[in-house]
Amino acid sequence: MSVIELTEEQLKLQKAAIAFARESLTSNMVARDRESHFDRDAWRRCADFGVLGMPIPQEYGGLGLGLTELLAVMEGLGRGTRDQGLLFSLNAHLWTNPIPILLYGTAEQRQKYLPPLCDGTLIGANAASEPDSGSDVFSMRTRATREGDFYVLNGSKTFVSNAPVADLFVAYATVNPALGSMGITGFIVERDTPGLTVSPHLEKMGLRTSPMAEVIFDNCRIPVSQRLGREGRGVAVFECSMEWERGCILASCLGVMERQLEDCLAHARARKQFGKSIGKFQSVANRLVDMRVRIDTCRPLIYRIGVLKDRGVDATTEAAIAKLYVSESYVKSCLDAVQIFGGYGYMTEQQVERDLRDSVSSTLYSGTSEIQRNIIAKGLGL
Repeated sequence: MSVIELTEEQLKLQKAAIAFARESLTSNMVARDRESHFDRDAWRRCADFGVLGMPIPQEYGGLGLGLTELLAVMEGLGRGTRDQGLLFSLNAHLWTNPIPILLYGTAEQRQKYLPPLCDGTLIGANAASEPDSGSDVFSMRTRATREGDFYVLNGSKTFVSNAPVADLFVAYATVNPALGSMGITGFIVERDTPGLTVSPHLEKMGLRTSPMAEVIFDNCRIPVSQRLGREGRGVAVFECSMEWERGCILASCLGVMERQLEDCLAHARARKQFGKSIGKFQSVANRLVDMRVRIDTCRPLIYRIGVLKDRGVDATTEAAIAKLYVSESYVKSCLDAVQIFGGYGYMTEQQVERDLRDSVSSTLYSGTSEIQRNIIAKGLGL
C-alpha cells in the first residue's frame, strides 16, 4: 500500500479546520459533557464552515468536494476540538442521511432534503438497530405494511444517535418477514409525522454531547413517495451507508490521537519524578512511541478509503479493515494517555479520561470489531 500524501489544497483545508475547531468548538466541555448537552449552535457553525455539504454536489447545496477533502477536514476537527460527541453526531448525520438520499433518492427527494441537510437546517438520524437485532440488524421486526399510497410502520428502534434533536430519520423496516433481508425497505421519515415518537435521551458512558434515544413507530403512515430506493432494496441502501460510515467515521479520531500525543509529550517533558522528566523513563517513552506508531499506521488506512471512493471503487473490505484497526488503536492510545498522566489523567478537569470514555464506543458503533472481522473474512473468500 503506497503512502498517501495530502495535496497542498487539502492540507490548507485541514489547517483551516483545526483553527476553526479550536476557536469555535471548544467552550465549556466539562459542563456540557456532564449535562449531555448537544450544542446546536456549534452544529450550525460546522454547517457554515461547509462540513455537512462537502461530499454533496453543488446543485444540491453542497460543495462538491471529494471524500479525501472531507477526511482531511474531519481529522483537523478531531485535532482541534475536544467535543468528540459533536463530531460523532456530524458523522452519524452525514453517512446515514445525505449520502443514501444522494445515491438512492428520487430527484424530488434530493431537491427537497439535501439542501437543508447540507446547510444545517435539518439534522439527520439513522433508525436501524432494534432491541433484539443489534449486530444481526436484518432480523429487524419493524414492519411496513402497504396501504394504497402509504406504508404503515410499526415497531421500535434503539441506539438512534441524534434522535432527540433529529428533524429527519432514514428508517428501515420489513415489508415481509418471510423474505428475510429481501423484505427490508428504507424510508425517509420527517420528525413531525404522526405515529413517530422519540423517547427521552439515553444516558451513555461516552460521546455524551451526541444525544441518543429510542424511536417508536405506532401506525406511522409514510407516503410511498418517501420510500428510499425500491421496495426490498433496503439492505443495499443500508450497506452502502455503512460502507461510507465505517471508512470515514474514525478520521476525527485520528485527529484526537494526534492531539493526545502532543499533550502527552508536553506532559512527559514537564512532569518530573525522581529528579528527571518522566519522558526519560523507558516505560513512559515506550507508550509515547506506541502512540506515534499507531497514528502513522492508522492514517493510510483511513485515507485509502477516500482514494477508493473518489475513484468510484467499492471499499467494503477496506472500510472494515480501517474501522477494526483504527478503533482498537484509538482505545489503546487513550489508555496510554491516561496512564502517562497518572492520577491527573483520571480526573475530569484534566479532560484526558473523557477521551477514553468516548473511545470505547468506537469498537461498537457502525458494526462491532467482531462484525468487521466477519466482513474482512468474507472479503478473503472465507
